[in-house]
Amino acid sequence: MANPLSLVIRGVEEIGLRPTLDAVGYQIRLAWYRVRFGGGRQPLPDSPASYRRPGRVIAWDRAAQTVTVRCLDGVIVLTVLAPDVVRVQCRPASQGEQRPRSSYAVVRTDDAWPACPFDIVETDAALRIGTERVHCRIDKPSGALTFLDDRDRVVNADAAGMGWSSAGHVVCHKWIQPDERFYGLGERTSGLDRRGGRFENWNSDPQTYEIGQDPIYLCVPFLLGLHSDGQQGYGIFFDNPFRGRFDLGAHDPQVASFGARGGELCYTFIYGPALTAVLDRYTALTGRQALPPLWALGYHQSRWSYYPEERVRQLAADFRENYDVGCDAIHLDIHAMDGYRCFTWDGARFPDPAALIDDLHRRGFKVVAIADAGIKVDPTYWVYRDGLERGVFCALPDGRPFKGPVWPGNCVFPDFTAPRVRRWWGQLVERLVEVGVDGVWNDMNEPAIFGPEGTTMPDVVQHDLEGSGGHHGEAHNVYGMQMARATAEGLARARPDERPLVITRSGWAGVQRHAASWTADNQATWDQLRLTIPMVAGLGMSGVAFTGPDTGGFLGQPSAELFTRWLQLSVFLPLFRSHTYLHDPDQEPWSWGEPTLGINRRWIEYRYRLLPYLYTALWQSTQTGVPIVRPLVLAFQDQSELHGVEDQFMCGDHLLVAPVVEEGAAQRSVSLPAGPWYDVWRDQLLWGPARVDVDTPLECIPVFARAGAVIPTGPPIRYVGQAPRHPLTLHIYPPPGLAGCVDEKGNPDPMGWGLAPGVQGGGSAPALATELDTEGAGAKLRPTSDGRTSSSAGMSLGTSGKNPGWEGEPVDGETAARGTAQFVSFLYEDDGRTYAFREGGFLLTRFILSPMATGAPTLHLTRETDGDYLPDYDDLEIVVHGTTRLPDSVTADGRVLGQARVEECGRALRLRPGFFQDLQLSWD
Repeated sequence: MANPLSLVIRGVEEIGLRPTLDAVGYQIRLAWYRVRFGGGRQPLPDSPASYRRPGRVIAWDRAAQTVTVRCLDGVIVLTVLAPDVVRVQCRPASQGEQRPRSSYAVVRTDDAWPACPFDIVETDAALRIGTERVHCRIDKPSGALTFLDDRDRVVNADAAGMGWSSAGHVVCHKWIQPDERFYGLGERTSGLDRRGGRFENWNSDPQTYEIGQDPIYLCVPFLLGLHSDGQQGYGIFFDNPFRGRFDLGAHDPQVASFGARGGELCYTFIYGPALTAVLDRYTALTGRQALPPLWALGYHQSRWSYYPEERVRQLAADFRENYDVGCDAIHLDIHAMDGYRCFTWDGARFPDPAALIDDLHRRGFKVVAIADAGIKVDPTYWVYRDGLERGVFCALPDGRPFKGPVWPGNCVFPDFTAPRVRRWWGQLVERLVEVGVDGVWNDMNEPAIFGPEGTTMPDVVQHDLEGSGGHHGEAHNVYGMQMARATAEGLARARPDERPLVITRSGWAGVQRHAASWTADNQATWDQLRLTIPMVAGLGMSGVAFTGPDTGGFLGQPSAELFTRWLQLSVFLPLFRSHTYLHDPDQEPWSWGEPTLGINRRWIEYRYRLLPYLYTALWQSTQTGVPIVRPLVLAFQDQSELHGVEDQFMCGDHLLVAPVVEEGAAQRSVSLPAGPWYDVWRDQLLWGPARVDVDTPLECIPVFARAGAVIPTGPPIRYVGQAPRHPLTLHIYPPPGLAGCVDEKGNPDPMGWGLAPGVQGGGSAPALATELDTEGAGAKLRPTSDGRTSSSAGMSLGTSGKNPGWEGEPVDGETAARGTAQFVSFLYEDDGRTYAFREGGFLLTRFILSPMATGAPTLHLTRETDGDYLPDYDDLEIVVHGTTRLPDSVTADGRVLGQARVEECGRALRLRPGFFQDLQLSWD
């Protein structure tokens, strides 16, 4: 934590003398509030002995899906929502009946779950509540809970169990299994595995963060556990917004606990055993990621701040003409406002914002404007006056509006927990839309107040909380999410036929329904580049699928190498935005000159080629909760040796990405999962499990594609909507294993694919410009193991128990020879802008790739489609990777086609079959 003098100096440098003095004055007011209104709750005690427990079971009864267990000192209520979902509530016996459940996180109410059969078996020792998937055993002497699978194996068990203190704290203590790993909990600066750490649930502004610093901006009280060599996975969603904590073995290495300083002890237990199935259930409960407009997946350029108007116009010209670099969105930070007053424009810097934005629109840019939570205290400021008249601001217990210093100086803060206030805020957002703004970026909404790191409103500040009333200690963690909700609702009212883009710094469980996020004020260091991977992956495993970092780092000036490596990583992340600090040099793709510019330009172009793949993967998140960025533990749960790998990830179903995160690295080692994989840049087929050493010149990072994948890509555009009529390119990575043919090493190799088993050296990387012209990506979905579906598109989708993205595992030669191997990939398309997809205006294509060896070795590709949308491409193009041999025959729907051609790289072939339902390539 910075010392007070350094905070004052930094404050004067960044915001001026007056706001800095307001921040000092606020610390004095905080002390007075504590005297006048009382202090907050004490921290949670560590010792289990500090809590009372429910005690011995006395009686129980059942009503519909709920079982109420009365104990000596407490009451336990279990609600069976699904065969693998059980909600647990606990309260002191003296508390009486609980009020009806209310939750900002949960959108699927109890009555929305179909009735689930379950049995209750009572013995002298225990009460057992069992579904077909999971059993909950309640120990009669203690009231402790144990969750078991259908084979009576322990999935999760209470240690001391649930409890409460006289101060109003609630807690639950669980045993940690010997090989257990923990994931989730939102935005954290530790590694992906949370075991051994202590994590606060209290959204906070760290004013740039260090590795290991906790908490920061976006906490999510959702924990995933995995043990028994990857065979047992589960989730615990602790639905309590009060300031809380997860201790995952920090106090006691054998015990995990979660608790809060107030509110209800309520958690939902979700059984997998696949973590993908847990995410499916969790996001069904709290809401799926909203599908943004397609342009949101383009490249975004931002800084604190671009001004005046001439600077913004120059930036647009630099992208379009001077440097010819792709970009979809320009972000306007707080210097576009009049004295940092939200929903205003600085008349000198931006005399005609509507004309500026209109010009940017004509050039293919979208504009994202910032909106902070604080409203300047200024009687001449129309937003402040109107808010006072309407009584929309958070207040102290004596009824006076609460004031705290932010960018404009002392501010008041809308109470976003009141529906009428959200409506009022949304009307202000509509004013931005009238000027032409396309998206809104919510910042400072923890809410952050100037002062030492983590400064916010005191607990005594009052909130509406949907009419139930309460204080800031209960409202704090949901404040940012409700601001994002109000913003999204305002955009939706202003443009009811267009999907909004809201980006939020803070949030809570369920924020994915309303907004994307970014990992905020990181630093331009190699350590924080590496940290980006577990941060984004951890958010994805917490339900927040659309997120990304400030590419290049927010604070500090990255070297050309660091920026390029960060940009290469960000190509494969959902949100792709560069942003930097007020006093740092410009951080655009051309800021370092050549050769950096050329490399960055080609990688941004590659991002645009990947849009069909990325959009499909993002759509998957809206259907199943499985994020675009999938850590290897999520994608390959059955391969326990990969569970600790945190510097690689799967991008969607088929691309394995291994970013370069060390300065000057000319080579890096990659962990290949089991099965066959193609090195995308060399078209070389490798076999896992293996460690592969890959050369990593600055223009290239290791990327591998699953054998069996069909990956669709688009044209080399500079922004969404630019593309003329063009072919859709389908990249086929054929599965190996056709019987009857082997290479010189004795491996199945019927088509000259040059299989390379085991550990391989890197060799020289080909020129990236050539490879980026021929490579791309795609997507695929698989039904759940228990047959559940979740699809607004009307097709069977879901999550797998092992490797998400496969309908078949890699096969051996004998299986392929029988013609039974089948690999399925998906492409989702719609207009990328409206909600027409809800009424059938989408196209979901299922690519089925079947290698056959009944006679001549054959690749058989079929297309199955669903939906009414007509895409704008005019042809289909096929690239078959990893082969040096031309097929002897090519037929499409029975038509004999002309000969394919071998690519310049010599290890791929290309052909233009046109639109087809059935394509066959045969080699005699």
